[in-house]
Amino acid sequence: MAETIRTFILPVCVLIAAVLAIWSQAKGRQRVHYVAKPLATALIIAVAALAATPVPAVYKTLILAGLVCSLLGDIALMFPEKWFTAGLVAFLAAQVLYVLAFRPAAGHPVSVGTFLPFIFFGLLMFFILAPGLGPMKLAVLVYIGAITAMAGFAASRYVDLGGTRPLLAFLGAVLFLVSDSVLAYDRFGKKFGLARILVLATYFPAQLLIALSV
Repeated sequence: MAETIRTFILPVCVLIAAVLAIWSQAKGRQRVHYVAKPLATALIIAVAALAATPVPAVYKTLILAGLVCSLLGDIALMFPEKWFTAGLVAFLAAQVLYVLAFRPAAGHPVSVGTFLPFIFFGLLMFFILAPGLGPMKLAVLVYIGAITAMAGFAASRYVDLGGTRPLLAFLGAVLFLVSDSVLAYDRFGKKFGLARILVLATYFPAQLLIALSV
């Protein structure tokens, strides 16, 4: 029963809360958005928390800690004019925790070839964003380094271990990278109408997939 709740009931609840968060943001329904967005992430935390820990316990702990940091970042980024930097720091902490979760075990070397696409993507994003970053240039560079490393380690882990759960983590990491890239381009590059919808439409599935990898 607990596994049914974790793998079916809670994900459906996440989907409903995520749709409400996306709809309320698009329609300017701030009160609904302020409830639905953190609720979706809190439900994702529950998905990870209810896992029976077939993976090493430290993996579950690191993923949970990353999700909690993400929840703090979600709340901060609902007020970007005041707390954007705080949100960036919270999500940076989440990326570091995910890197620690996805890093290879001793005796399992990381494939450089697996990392190269993410390194190139990160450098491309930084050069595209650099003209509009101003004093945020170093902070954004560090964040891009962290999230591309997170995606690279997730990819390397899947190549090394195979299986469904490493695949879920890898797909979640890639969607997270896409979500944050859209967010960064909309804020520091060129704004476009669908950006906020695309950010959340990729962000919530990303976090849910990572939670289901526990």
